[in-house]
Amino acid sequence: MIQKFKQLSRKIVDTNVIFQYCKDQVELPDGKVEEYIACVHKGASAVVPVLPDGRILMVKQYRYAIDRVTLEIPAGGRDSTDEPFERAARRELEEEAGYTTDEELTHLITIATAIAYCNEIIEVYVAHNLRKTEQHLDPDEFIETEPYSTEELAEMIYDGRIQDSKTIASLMAYINKYCHNSLT
Repeated sequence: MIQKFKQLSRKIVDTNVIFQYCKDQVELPDGKVEEYIACVHKGASAVVPVLPDGRILMVKQYRYAIDRVTLEIPAGGRDSTDEPFERAARRELEEEAGYTTDEELTHLITIATAIAYCNEIIEVYVAHNLRKTEQHLDPDEFIETEPYSTEELAEMIYDGRIQDSKTIASLMAYINKYCHNSLT
């Protein structure tokens, strides 16, 4: 039987707007003590925005860490660990994509992004009956939006043009659950 590790201590090395970087001392099931690195995250939300014609509204933005422009679904971190995930998804839909909806969002999947060293969870929702508002970008965000068919998005996943893991998992789950076309 697999046993949990026992946290003996935690030292917060750094804190920023995205996560806390921690060094933990943990006791392994065999009694050995090891140091583990952990990134503690508030959690995030993402949304698959479905336009009336069935196309998905995607966001294009430059990602500094990988030095390239990416195509993603709208997403962002929660403001606090108390903020409901759906509220964060609605906020990101309007901030990044410039759309809102009066309907309840439908939960699609839960993603653990980097389970070896980070506790970040992204709750992904689907939004229908979108109403155009305007983007409310953060000062460091420069985002363009563009709609794509599910067929175009699947092709871009398979040929490597879409590489963002939350976007791939979310689009594949959406296509599998809501579309009657093949993923291959």
